[in-house]
Amino acid sequence: MNDICRINVDATRATGPLGHDWRFIGYDECNYTYMPEGKRLLGRFGALPDAPYWVRAHFMFCSGNCYGSPKFGSTNIYTEDADGNPVYDFTHYDMILDAIVESGNKPFVELGFMPEALADPKYRDQPHLPWVDLYHANGWTYPPKSWEKWHAFIAALAAHLKERYGESELGTWYFELWNEPDIGYWAGGDDGYCTLYDYTEDALHSVLPGARLSGPAVTGVFDGGSGRRLLQAFLKHCREGENACTGGTGARLDFVTFHVKGAHFPGGRPNADKAVPSVGNLVHQVEQGLDVIEAEGFGDRHVVLSEADPDTWAAGNIADNSNMRFRNSEYYASYVAEAYDRIRLLGEARGIAVSPLAWAFMFPQEECFAGTRSFSTQDIDKPVFNAFRMLSRLGGERLAASGGIAPDVDLERSIDEAYGKGTPQRYTGEGAQTVIGCVATVDAADDAGANDAADDRRAVRALVYSHCDDIDVDESRDVEVSVAGLRPGTYRLSHYRVDAAHSNAHTAWIAQGRPAYPQGEQYDAIRRAGELERLTDDRTVTVPADGEPLVLRFALPTHALSLLTLDPTD
Repeated sequence: MNDICRINVDATRATGPLGHDWRFIGYDECNYTYMPEGKRLLGRFGALPDAPYWVRAHFMFCSGNCYGSPKFGSTNIYTEDADGNPVYDFTHYDMILDAIVESGNKPFVELGFMPEALADPKYRDQPHLPWVDLYHANGWTYPPKSWEKWHAFIAALAAHLKERYGESELGTWYFELWNEPDIGYWAGGDDGYCTLYDYTEDALHSVLPGARLSGPAVTGVFDGGSGRRLLQAFLKHCREGENACTGGTGARLDFVTFHVKGAHFPGGRPNADKAVPSVGNLVHQVEQGLDVIEAEGFGDRHVVLSEADPDTWAAGNIADNSNMRFRNSEYYASYVAEAYDRIRLLGEARGIAVSPLAWAFMFPQEECFAGTRSFSTQDIDKPVFNAFRMLSRLGGERLAASGGIAPDVDLERSIDEAYGKGTPQRYTGEGAQTVIGCVATVDAADDAGANDAADDRRAVRALVYSHCDDIDVDESRDVEVSVAGLRPGTYRLSHYRVDAAHSNAHTAWIAQGRPAYPQGEQYDAIRRAGELERLTDDRTVTVPADGEPLVLRFALPTHALSLLTLDPTD
């Protein structure tokens, strides 16, 4: 394509704060947190300029062997003695939270799932495979055998956290009850979840009145789906329902959570027909969820999309479904950039802070670039992590930016046959539009170092992204970024890039022959390629006093991100 895509940035027009609301990550396997590779990855997040990041993990209350495995984890936090009295062991639970805090990040504490000694014994009556442990199969999804014992457990946990971390620190964490209780993660029904919330909220806030607690963490809020039904019922209950614990009306709800996914790729299909995630479907799910939240009277709450991802199954890989290939490449990075930007714009239009949480981490001992949904593989950062490196370098105030290629929502709806009715499984992306957008910022006036130049100039940053749902589209567009209103003087221009040839360890891995377990110099070369890379050498540019805008031109591939930084020099 030869048409120039023009983007205009006005450095004189700050349009509001940029809250860096993407600083949330999570994963199933809580025990991976304190493994050496897990600690190293958390450390890389904690070292980003906009840290801390809030970290959410499943299975934190579960019983088991305390070794991580895909889609399960355990801490043995709660058992009972022979007389039925609670026995608390916080050893592994503390190891998880300590690893998060020591990395420079913050816990997003998921309160779940049910410890074996607390689970309603009815789970033992359910059909099961004879060689599968009953508790591991479904016991952890059951309600407590005693609401009073659950209440005491949550209160004891809160007291332990208060003693270990301090009430002030805990006020900076997030707490969320359970995960996806509208599907197989919860066997107690909608009313049972509301009861669980009442007892949890009362117990937690009786010890930690400043703690932030949320629910219901339901799946996609589709028309007529279980997620929408429970979200509506739960919010109505918090507003005006009878509180099962206190007997009063309603329950305190500090923020609201639900999940959004852009595709579902079933397992057992290593040679699956082409399918890709849909940005439009994911964004539409956010719209529907916000509609429900506002209609039920909670539009003033912070909303955390406590899983917001291109697809549904993090632990699956290319051997399970060949379409997982996108997770290794620059496609995942550009998908995140477009989806997160559109989520931000949705929230700003409604006056709601909306935070997407990326359900991705790492999987130890996997083959290199196996295709799991992760930020790194064998300690090698994937291109998607470089998307977060770019996002983290944006400033604290948004600048007015226009132009680019906006998404055609009608086109998205016509292409995606499952739009609004479920997560698509057979969407190919063929015929999808290439979207080019820009987030431009200036350092907040009180940022450290923002005013070190004598004339009070501040650093300007512009993140330009290009994404098309069709993974096989491989084109290039000439882009012109015009920055008006810069104060006269000299600036250091840096241009960082993520695409197939830059900041891309996957491309380097392919060039090295796709080794399953690279070693020595081969490993070092692949890992170095995963670092954030400049497209060109830094250079000094001069902004004249006549008010002419600074114009920057470059070619941008279909799946790519460019971060342009302008730092004032003396």
